[in-house]
Formats: sequence, C-alpha cells, structure tokens
Amino acid sequence: MTKRISSTQRRLIPAYIFLVIFSLICVFPFYWMLTAATNQSLDVARGKIVFGTYLMENLKNLLESQNLWRALGNSFLYSTVQTLISIFVCSLGGYGFELYHDPGKDRVFSVLLLAMMVPQVAVMIPLFKMMSAWGLLNSVWAFILPSISTPFLIMLFRQNSRTFPMDLMDAGRIDGLGEIAIYFRVYMPVMKSTYAAAGVITFMNSWNAYLWPKVVMSDDRAQTMPMLIANLASGYTVDYGMLMLGVLFCSVPTIIIFFILQKQFAEGITGSVKG
Repeated sequence: MTKRISSTQRRLIPAYIFLVIFSLICVFPFYWMLTAATNQSLDVARGKIVFGTYLMENLKNLLESQNLWRALGNSFLYSTVQTLISIFVCSLGGYGFELYHDPGKDRVFSVLLLAMMVPQVAVMIPLFKMMSAWGLLNSVWAFILPSISTPFLIMLFRQNSRTFPMDLMDAGRIDGLGEIAIYFRVYMPVMKSTYAAAGVITFMNSWNAYLWPKVVMSDDRAQTMPMLIANLASGYTVDYGMLMLGVLFCSVPTIIIFFILQKQFAEGITGSVKG
C-alpha cells in the first residue's frame, strides 16, 4: 500500500530541492579540483570536468618540480605545534578570565578584544624585526610565536566556560586537588568539545597561512604547502593539472580533520559542555 505524503511534507519539498541544488553548487568546486588533477593542463583550460588519465603524470611532474613531501611535513609540523600550544595558552586565558572572575579582569579582557581590530599587516614589520633580532627566521618558532595567543580563542574558551559546572571545582578542592590539578583533571575533560573546536580552527588557520610564512620563511627548505601552491601558480606557463593536484594535497588533511572532529566542533562552537 502506497504511503501518502502529508501536507507538511509537501510544504518541505521546495526547501529540500533548494538544499539539494545549493549542496551541489558547494560540492562542485571540490569535484572540479579532483577531475582537474587527473587531466592535462590544456584539458583543464578548456573546461573538461570528467576524470582523465594523467594523474600519475601530474604527480611525477609535481614531485620533480617541487619538494612536496618536505612542504607537507613542514605544514604538519608548524600547524600541529601551533595548535597544541595555542589551545593550551588560550584555554588558560579563558579559564582564568571566567572561573576566577572579577571586575578588573573584565576591563583587561575588553582591552584584549581591541587587538582583534588591529589588522595583521599593521604589526607585520615589527614582528619581522623581532624574529630577525632573535635569530628565529626560517624556523618553526618564527611561524608560531605571533599566533600562540589569539583574542578569538581566549574569547571562545571564556564564553564556553560560563556553562562549566562550578560544583566540580569545589568538589576537586574538597578532594585535595590544587588549582593546577583542577585545570588538567577537571576542566580539560569537561571542556573537550571546546578544545576540539579550537583545535580545528587553529589547525586550519595555521595550515592555510601564507602571508606571514612568506615573510619569515625565505629558505625553500622551510616552505609550507600554501607557499608551494603559490610557486606552482607563479610561472609564465601554469600547468593546471599539476597545480590542482597540489591543491588537492593541500586540501585533504584539513578536510579529514574537520570530518573527524565535526561533531565536537559543532558542540564547541555552540558552547556545549560534555562530561
């Protein structure tokens, strides 16, 4: 027996059609990137959007013209180190601002938020002079030090800490835990979704960073994936198949990390607290 469609379901049909069409539009650039990576440059320029047979040739040309594995390794190293240090430092900031709250800290936090209004290019020259004076150019520290603490992540942890159950801190103190132990053994496990959201945001921003690494990384041995992609696109004759394959290598790690942590990311952004 055929199941009848209710009037409510009929009203939702246009919305579903719109969402399907919009989803296809959003997915198409990724599909085009995949197909372009398997075609010759001329075919890509002509607008061919079906899979070809030149994937291995494009990979061979990419490996011959650029040090792909070193760039991937550098990006993983820089992004991982920056993510771990940033979420630790910024979570400490948000933890202190909210759970040890007083009016004076509100004024300090307001000043901190003003830093979000300062464009990166306004402080790039002073930062470069600092890195040069300290002898840190072409090193992981030149990459990560300017972004270890960001007002946005501190604000994220502070806002989400407002839902943190204070009774757990009191219970920890009754059990004899110190303030540092409470942070590591009570706060961090409860706020794991916020850590996941902050980790995804920081890793993606670090992985996709181009301007600052380009300023402080003049040695080819220190180049990252965005710098490698820029090199592929800056020649007199651009091999679009090889370029799209490089973009594919650059995109896949962030896509995988986001899909692995998407549930925790959504919970962290909405301020959910999980025990």
